Formats: sequence, C-alpha cells, structure tokens
Amino acid sequence: MADRAAVPEVIWARPERTGRGPKPAFTRADIAAAAVRIADASGLDGVTMRQVAAELGCGTMSLYNYVPRKEDLYELMIDAIGAEHEMFEPSGDWRADMLRNAEETRAIMYRHTWVPRLMPGVFGFSPNTLRYLEHCLACLEPLDVPAGTKTELVALLNGVVTTYTGNDIATAERTRSMPWTAEEENAVRMAYLGSQIATGAYPRLTAAFTEQSGPVDLEAVFRRALERVLDAFDPELR
Repeated sequence: MADRAAVPEVIWARPERTGRGPKPAFTRADIAAAAVRIADASGLDGVTMRQVAAELGCGTMSLYNYVPRKEDLYELMIDAIGAEHEMFEPSGDWRADMLRNAEETRAIMYRHTWVPRLMPGVFGFSPNTLRYLEHCLACLEPLDVPAGTKTELVALLNGVVTTYTGNDIATAERTRSMPWTAEEENAVRMAYLGSQIATGAYPRLTAAFTEQSGPVDLEAVFRRALERVLDAFDPELR
C-alpha cells in the first residue's frame, strides 16, 4: 500500500517530539487514552483514526503526524492498558505469583474486552509490556530453569489466559446479539446432544458426559488449565 512505510518501524523507536517547532498539542498518552475510551464504549471496530481525532478535537490528518498507522495506534492502546498491571513485590512463591499475574491479566481483559483481539499482534515491545515481562521474570527468579524456558512459561500462560477470556467474551457478545436467552439456547443444544448420545454411536463421549454430569464449573476449568501449565515447568513434578 502506498501509505505504508517502505521499511518496518517501531513507534517506540521514534522520538515523541523532535525538539524543533511548536510543542505538540497531544502526547502519545493522550492519544492512547482517547482510543481506549472509544474501544471500551464501542468496541475495537469503533476505533478509527477519524473517531480518535474527533475525541481529541483535532483533524484526522493532524493525528497522522503523531501516529502514522492504525497498527501504531493499536500498539499505543496495548501499552496503555499494560500500565494497569500491578508490579507487586515477588513473594518467593513463583507459582502463586504467576497465578496472581494471570488472574490480573484476565481482569484487565474483562475491563477492556477488545484486548484479546489484539493480543496475537506484534505488540510485545512497548514500555509497559517490557516492564510487565521483567516483573514476571522477577516472579520466576526462584524457578530453577533457563531464562529462555521462563519466557516460554510466561508466553504460554498468557496464551491460556487470552484464549479462555477471549472465548468467554465472544460467547457473551454472541448471546447479547441473539433474540433468545443463553439458557434457552443451551436447553435446545443439550436436547440435541442428548438425542445424539442416545444413538449409541458415540460411546466414548457418552462415558465422558456420564462421568461429569451437571453444569461445568468454568472457573475451576480455568484454574486447572493455569495449574497444568505451571506443572509442566515445575522441576519438582518431573
């Protein structure tokens, strides 16, 4: 595309201001905060350069002087919500600390439901993201594994949190768009599932459903997923 830079660049490598000319009317923090407000209110699709410019009270073309690409705007947004992580003092219990980090990340995603959609992007080098990664590695200091393995643990744990939370958010959004309640739809689907199980064509599924009858505790499932990730990296469990 003609409006894209001929070479890749990272917005954090560009000075926020050159030191020449008038003082900029907005900071990157101002722009990020405006975009986050729009995303929180209208979803990620509502975040356009035009809407952000309107929120700031400037022209769209003026905004491009601060943020050359929409991808840069997304990166500013991810960095802004990254500031919500609490950089607590590690307790010395790496498992407990990483579970705390995971739960906090999930809480941030529930506050800003558009975040899971952006997480697969290349937004891992912003200042607040780097601070959070450094914090996680500090929490993992007692874990006797190579540093590279620790970064794999952080990435995998964040992946589980993003997947579970993203699915939960997507399900809730789908339910709101339907003309019936989640309970009504679930009843119809379970009736269909029961009719298929009753054919005898799925003996293994029948055994699985029989073993765990009743509603699924999704919170317990989420917690077990986190624990199993940590188990895989725990030398004492190998």
